[in-house]
Amino acid sequence: MDENESFSDEKLSELMEIVKKRYGKIPYIIEKMKNNLKLLESKINYDEAVVDDYKHIDPKTAELISIAVVSALGCDHCIEFHIEAAKKMGITEEQIMTAVLIAGSLSNAAVLSKSTRAIQKVNNTLKYNENSISCPECNISGIK
Repeated sequence: MDENESFSDEKLSELMEIVKKRYGKIPYIIEKMKNNLKLLESKINYDEAVVDDYKHIDPKTAELISIAVVSALGCDHCIEFHIEAAKKMGITEEQIMTAVLIAGSLSNAAVLSKSTRAIQKVNNTLKYNENSISCPECNISGIK
């Protein structure tokens, strides 16, 4: 049996409508998943469970987190997509910029921390426990 046989055009439309309602349009990766409806449905269900059903943070905060993450990952299309979604939600330019700046700051710290550790390791001068849960350079909470 073909993985798409159990899905009707109606089911595909229903799934796409869920996504369109959330973002205002269909993201590139969702469009690409249309040929594997089993994967598409699991992706949409997972996203719904995380974003829609997990109510510990509001949708605007979730979108700002999304902007920060995709900014740190450097996915140009995702950054534009999530900035558009944020603007449609009424998120201000200042809030978006703050999320981007936080992502940049943490990304910068991660690059520096990873690279300086590599230098120390190569030079056999690593001075902390590599297996430690805490990262002394980027401990954002200030708890050591």
